[in-house]
Amino acid sequence: MVHGGFKRGQQFTLILNRALLPANGVNTPYQNHRCIVQHSGGSPVQTLSEIQRIAFLGDYLPRKCGIATFTADVLSAVAAKHPQTQCFAVPVNDLKGGYEYPGEVRFEIEEQDLSSYQRAADFLNISNPDVVCVQHEFGIYGGPAGSHLLALLRELRMPVVTTLHTILREPGSDQRRVMQELIAHSTRLVTMTERGRQMLQEIYQAPPAIIDLIPHGIPDMPFVDPNYYKDQFGVEGRLVLLTFGLLSPNKGIENVLNALPAILAEFPNVVYIVLGATHPNLVREHGEAYRLGLERLAKKNKVQKHVIFYNRFVELEELKEFIGAADLYITPYLNEAQITSGTLAYAFGAGKAVISTPYWHAAELLADDRGVLVPFGDAKTIAREVISLLHDDTRRHAMRKTAYKLGREMIWSHTAQLYMRSFEQARSEGGMLSRKSFATKTLDQAPRELPELKLDHLSRMTDSTGLFQHAIFTVPNFSEGYCTDDNARAFILAVLLDEMEEEPENVRTLATTYAAFLHHAFDPKTRRFHNHLSFDRRWLDEQGSEDSHGRALWALGMGVGRSPYRSFQVMSGQVFAQALPAVTAFSSPRAWAFSLLGIHEYLQRLSGDRLAHQIRNSLTTRLMELFNRTTQPDWPWFEDVLSYDNAKLAHALIQSGRAMGQAPVFERGLQALRWLVEMQTGEGGDFRPIGSNGFYPRGGARAAFDQQPVEAQAMVSACLEAYRATSDAWWYEQAQRVFDWFLGWNDLGLELYSPSTGGCRDALHVDRVNQNQGAESTLAFLLSLAEMQLTQNAVTVFNQPVSQIHSL
Repeated sequence: MVHGGFKRGQQFTLILNRALLPANGVNTPYQNHRCIVQHSGGSPVQTLSEIQRIAFLGDYLPRKCGIATFTADVLSAVAAKHPQTQCFAVPVNDLKGGYEYPGEVRFEIEEQDLSSYQRAADFLNISNPDVVCVQHEFGIYGGPAGSHLLALLRELRMPVVTTLHTILREPGSDQRRVMQELIAHSTRLVTMTERGRQMLQEIYQAPPAIIDLIPHGIPDMPFVDPNYYKDQFGVEGRLVLLTFGLLSPNKGIENVLNALPAILAEFPNVVYIVLGATHPNLVREHGEAYRLGLERLAKKNKVQKHVIFYNRFVELEELKEFIGAADLYITPYLNEAQITSGTLAYAFGAGKAVISTPYWHAAELLADDRGVLVPFGDAKTIAREVISLLHDDTRRHAMRKTAYKLGREMIWSHTAQLYMRSFEQARSEGGMLSRKSFATKTLDQAPRELPELKLDHLSRMTDSTGLFQHAIFTVPNFSEGYCTDDNARAFILAVLLDEMEEEPENVRTLATTYAAFLHHAFDPKTRRFHNHLSFDRRWLDEQGSEDSHGRALWALGMGVGRSPYRSFQVMSGQVFAQALPAVTAFSSPRAWAFSLLGIHEYLQRLSGDRLAHQIRNSLTTRLMELFNRTTQPDWPWFEDVLSYDNAKLAHALIQSGRAMGQAPVFERGLQALRWLVEMQTGEGGDFRPIGSNGFYPRGGARAAFDQQPVEAQAMVSACLEAYRATSDAWWYEQAQRVFDWFLGWNDLGLELYSPSTGGCRDALHVDRVNQNQGAESTLAFLLSLAEMQLTQNAVTVFNQPVSQIHSL
């Protein structure tokens, strides 16, 4: 019986070929890494793969990005080379509603929805492909550093081959952790450069045996004279310089524009074509400001008659014609840390003379005079090298010929073969994986199903001034006006929603309103915040309470340390610096605690601020002294009464003690919080907060009602802080138990959260819930939900206690 051209029992030798070498023996950057199955005395033979189904996961056309193009190209190439193998795609959507995908797309993932990744894992396990080929780039998956992908990979029951489009030399903590888990969950890794292979081993300790070096695939193009294509673009008789790809500031186009005057002095018939749409993410954030800036620069340099911008995403056939028309290809990128460039591969493989800055892929591919490397940001050198190559036809054509010969080993039909060999090896190595198509989970194993985040009621409660304090049922109560306390809480929520990366579209607008309110509430003369503002925008106090000042500092600290928006960082930092000294004269322990939480966040970005460190030390000392004066064996607490926002006192010590490296402070905070958990646990195990109708004085009667949502929120937040600090799952369980109070696990068995409105009822009375849905209660629920979701995301994707994740 014959299998793939070989008879059973015939001897084979697995030969490691020295290189992807053309016939003339020219050195190439891809050496030592191609595996070819040969007869023991014969030539390479095409084998019929036993792989029947392959799933390709990543961005996909018609989405306009390089990864989408690559995923579609590698799928098409493998399918064409192996028609007996079924190939299908599982793309990631960055837009609601996704894209008009072609028929090979079988399942879609919503980028920022963690549960969507889990559903995709279920789909893949049921579909049961032989291999899943993952395209990895940090920015295309949801979660911190794209960590949502890990939740999918962990559940797969088949081999995974991961192509790494970015490999960082100096990863952040989240990026390193994602990469290490990605490597652990991948059967094989594909990198496109030798440098990438070395970095995987040296920086991420990836086993060398699982790394495959496969060049970036390219379309097969004929080697033709550029003049053949020029008339199609109206540039016949001119020398064409070309740069293509999605436009963004890191492309360095301005350096070529600055080089053009010198080039034109030597070659007046030069035209520079910049081909490609502005990157969609850049357009969403900044519009066409970068492209317009380039156009202004061209006019300033008086080269506008020699520059052509094609602001669109071109299809492959048209792209090939543009490349064909180029005499020189230029990649003037500004960032060295680019391990692969599809545009460089396309131009080089098409036989173009290339001038490039020495980012990693270019430095490797263009070495040994296969192209010209110029320093980053050096317009003079770009001009000199362009002029030199245009003068030296012999050298330029030699570069073209060498590039084209090496490019034959990069064409998609050949690259598809290398990928299939990687898939086959992964399938062979992955035989020990369970082939169960679907793994059910018990409740203790499955991720917790949290309510959907809805900001409908919060939006209704917000006008152009700020957030209203109170509501009559769900209707804002204008007569009660606004307060700084609630607008500070709302701004904290907006910052957390930015970290969730799945915020509704109006969050930025809401955040701006709340930030503006805080800015307006601060009185630079007294260095204090007002608290109460009437509906007709009159401040009703000379200065607000100490607690409201502390909450405002907490919110501003979040704006400095964790908002992704520069405008919020700067505004928050300016007000924070002016408002912080006032807390040294405060007597409210809760104001101290709120301020400590704000200082902690502020120092995440501005860690060198000596005054902030000094005030943190002072406030922490005061809380410790207060605890030590009051504590008794049966009452390990800060005050002689349990009143409101109790957990924030313990929270502040846990967070500050951990950050300052002061174990006694940290342990005292944990001790106090554990006791508070016990004090607020009902007979049935439900959360029972201290009632506001009398609170709980030491030695006195404890008030069972009214139970306030703000108490539940403070406990959720403090328990999650303890969990992050200790990795003790007990704290996470307590946070879940307290969160369930909102959903009906309480003394009355009634829901406080309203899924229909997105609001939260104001209190649990002795016989009913308060039907009003004011700002404090609604924010208490939304803050608790946001913190639970952020922590659950980290727990789910990393599958372990997450003591390194952000303090909330």
